[in-house]
Amino acid sequence: MANRPDPTIASERRCFGGDSVLYQAYHDWEWGQPVHGDTEWFERLSLEGFSSGLSWLTVLRKRDSLRRAFAGFDPVKVAAFDQIDVQRLLGDPGVIRSRAKITGAIGNARALLDYQAGGGSLDRLVWDHRPAQHHPPATAAEHPPQSPESEALARQLRRLGFRWLGPVNVYAALEACGVINNHLPQCPRSQS
Repeated sequence: MANRPDPTIASERRCFGGDSVLYQAYHDWEWGQPVHGDTEWFERLSLEGFSSGLSWLTVLRKRDSLRRAFAGFDPVKVAAFDQIDVQRLLGDPGVIRSRAKITGAIGNARALLDYQAGGGSLDRLVWDHRPAQHHPPATAAEHPPQSPESEALARQLRRLGFRWLGPVNVYAALEACGVINNHLPQCPRSQS
């Protein structure tokens, strides 16, 4: 992701971003761009889990620290975390210090490895939940918090042993990672 907003996009044309340069840059260079790979999806779903009850801007501000603390979100390394690692993370001011969210991310790494051991692919599972038809909202007020696809994917992830991933934060991940294009019509990124 670029560190600066795209200078060709006027603030009033962005879907979101407000006055935050970090949030604007996230919108301009990352949000809605397709993501592929199990490790990449593990990271994005982990970050969505950490965002529960918080603003996404809080997660963006801590993302580099979370990546460092969680070994680049390598699921093999995270699955090996033990209680000493949990205590280390709880003491790290750079991360979101919620025991439930931390242990959830560790448990999700283990669930992912179990799924992969059975021949599953998180990338394929997520993209299989792409809607057959999707019409982006015309205004921010019409933006839905979840969809039938995010509800189905959240249920499937729970069956596989994943936690901290309900239909709302799964929907946010689907939008953020290009599975669902929810850029508003006036946004220059709506067609990208």
